[in-house]
This record gives sequence, structure tokens and C-alpha cells, in this order.
Amino acid sequence: MELLRPILELGVVIPGMLLACFPVKSSLKQPLSKLVLWLAPLLALLCAAGGVMCYARRMPTAPMLAGLTLLAVVIYIKTLRISLWKSGTIALSVCAVFACINSLARALNAAMLAGLPQAQAAPWFCLRVVICYHAICWLFAAIAYYPTTHSVRRMVEDENFAQTWYVFWVLPLVFIALNLFMIPKYADTLYTGRVLQGYFVICIALLFLMLFFNAIFLLMAISINRNVRLQQENQLLSMQQQRYESLKAAIEETRQARHDLRHQLCQLAALAEEGNLEKIKAYLSDAVSRIPSLELHFCENRAADGVVGYYCALAKREQIPFSVRLDLPECLPVDEIDLCLVLSNLLENALEASLHTAPARRRIELTAYLHGNSLALIQVENTYDGVIREKDGVFLSSKRKGDGVGLQSVRHIAEKSCGVSTVTYQDGLFCVKVMLCG
Repeated sequence: MELLRPILELGVVIPGMLLACFPVKSSLKQPLSKLVLWLAPLLALLCAAGGVMCYARRMPTAPMLAGLTLLAVVIYIKTLRISLWKSGTIALSVCAVFACINSLARALNAAMLAGLPQAQAAPWFCLRVVICYHAICWLFAAIAYYPTTHSVRRMVEDENFAQTWYVFWVLPLVFIALNLFMIPKYADTLYTGRVLQGYFVICIALLFLMLFFNAIFLLMAISINRNVRLQQENQLLSMQQQRYESLKAAIEETRQARHDLRHQLCQLAALAEEGNLEKIKAYLSDAVSRIPSLELHFCENRAADGVVGYYCALAKREQIPFSVRLDLPECLPVDEIDLCLVLSNLLENALEASLHTAPARRRIELTAYLHGNSLALIQVENTYDGVIREKDGVFLSSKRKGDGVGLQSVRHIAEKSCGVSTVTYQDGLFCVKVMLCG
């Protein structure tokens, strides 16, 4: 029974790891079943070995728990495809909550052993407290299952408020530091009545404050996500408006050219009677230049047509060859906004890469069509110069330090619809294929 106490104290790493994995199930580098098969026995073995070592040396579990937690965090980060900011912040948040529970268990242990001086000398919690400690950790993980697998998971998968992750990690770090600072230098200090009562109050207050701030952050992140989503919709509407204005201008030019066609034919007939070939050539050249060069129509879906038309106009303005094969009906089996976000992200990246490519090599090709009744297939190819920076399957941005947001956003949109995205690059040709499911 004595040996079981340090082992169980270290064993709280397991529910902590489980809780941390709830919101990132879709971002695992390997299937969850395969991960559990090797990670659960590994953690159990490490906890048992650490507990035996603490028991043999009659030492507290705190140093061993710190090392084991650090190892678990490293394993956790390495098994995920998401950025270090996200995985590290989630790990710190779980550690902060469990640190509060650990402080609460310390206070509970002092309350149970207040009248037992011999038991107070043990470096570990008493068995009843250890069992309560474990029960609270597992209960918290069970209670947190639904919010972490729904609200938090959506927050993790969405790239719209990535900057929020750059600052939130400070909050759990502060709570971890506070709980470490609260550990009394001398164990006897806690057995004083008023000190123990105050310690209880502070532990419970810290736990509820931590949960409160986490809830506030979640609500704030959801609000930011909603606002960014609205901004994206407004941007798509703006693209469609610009596309509409371009179409109106082109249609007006075409109408004017058709109206003048009869007079132009009469003028050509007169020049032909005169036999003036040079004037005929000049007149035809002038007439051809008045015909609008903008492609009027790409597909039946207005939203996709507007986005593609917008980037087509930008490409032509920069003299970048732009080839489009778009076959999308007016009603799509997939989310229309998601489709437009994929198109805009891929075309923006292709346009950006083309601007840094030698003019003679510039080329963008877009293909999008439906397969069956529920799949939308999109492919964007473009040439590029320079080096593609990739780390653990994540492409790094060429415009700033850190991960590239565009391709990550495309991948998350595809995975959200149970689809897939693949990226290949070789010999100066970058190709992205995306499958969206309805």
C-alpha cells in the first residue's frame, strides 16, 4: 500500500494526457487507436518506475512528477500536426488545472493528517487523499470531454484567430507559478488551523479562477472567429461586387461594339472598294482592341465565379498567364463559403508565388469540378522560384516568420468536411489538390 501512494501520485499524468488529446483528435499524426496502444503502456510504465524510485529513496514525487510531465508534454507536441503555439498552450492549460487540483489535494491531505504526527512525516499523500486526487482528475477529464471535443476543438482547428494563441499561454503559466509559489517551505506550516483554512480557500479560488479565465478565453476566441468569418464573407462579397462591376463594363463594351458593328462593316466595305489595304488593317486593329479581353463567365455558381474572376483580373493585370477550367453548378453539395475560401487561399498563394517568379516562367492553372453528387475537386498549379520551406508537413510562410496560414486553413477546411488536401512540389511546379465532401 505504501508503494501504491507515489505511483498513484505520478499516475495523474495519464488523465492529464487524455484531457489534452480531446480537442486535437483530428490533428494527430497517427490514428488515435495506434497512439493509445503505445502511449498508455509507456506512461503507465514510467509512472510505476518513477513511483518505485521515489519509494526506494523516500523522496517526494514533485521532482519526478515535473520531469514526467515535461516528457509527456514533449511527446504530446511531437504527436500533433498543429503549431507549437497551440499544442504548447493546450499542454500548459492542462498542467495549470492539474496544478490547482494538486494544491487542493495537498490541503486535503493536511486536513486528514492534522492529528497524526507520525503520518505527517511521510513524503507522499495518504492513500485516501491519493484516491480522491485521482478521482477528481478523472472526473474533471470526464466533465471537460464535451466542451473540449466541440468548442475547444473548433477553436483549435480554425486558423482565423491564430494570433490569440501567441498571448494566451501566459495565463496558464501564471497559474502554474502561483501554485508552485504556494507550496510551503516546511510541511508543518499547513497543519496550523488558520493557515490550512486559508490554503483551502486560495486553492479553490485559484481553480475556479483558472476555469473562469479559460471560459472567458473560449468565449472571446469564438467571438473573434465569428467576426473573422463575417470579414471573410464581406471580402468574398467585395470580390463578387468587383467582379460584377468588371462584367458590367465588359458587357457595355460588347454592346457598344455590336451596335457599331454595322457602321464598321460599311466603313470596311468602302475601304475595300478603294483597295486601301493599309487602312483596312489599321481599322481592323483598332476594332479588335475595343473588344473586351476579360473572360465573362467561368461557371454557373456565382460565388465561385466571382472569386475566380477577381483573381483572374489580378493575374492579367500582372501579365501572369491564367488558365481556368471551372465546372461548378449553381447549387453545390458542399459549403459554398468553404469552397470560396479554398479557392481564394490557393489563388492568392499562387499569385504571390508567381510575382516572385521569372516572367517567362509564370503560369497559374485552376481546375475545379464536381465528382458524383457529393464531392468537389479543386486543383491549383503554379510555377515558383526559390525554396519551399516545410517542417513536419506544415509549410512555412514566405512573407513572415512562422507557419503559413493559407495552406493550413485549406487543410482544416478539407478535414472539417471529411475531405483531404495534398501538396506536391517538384521542378519548379507547385500543385495543391483539395477534395471537399458534401
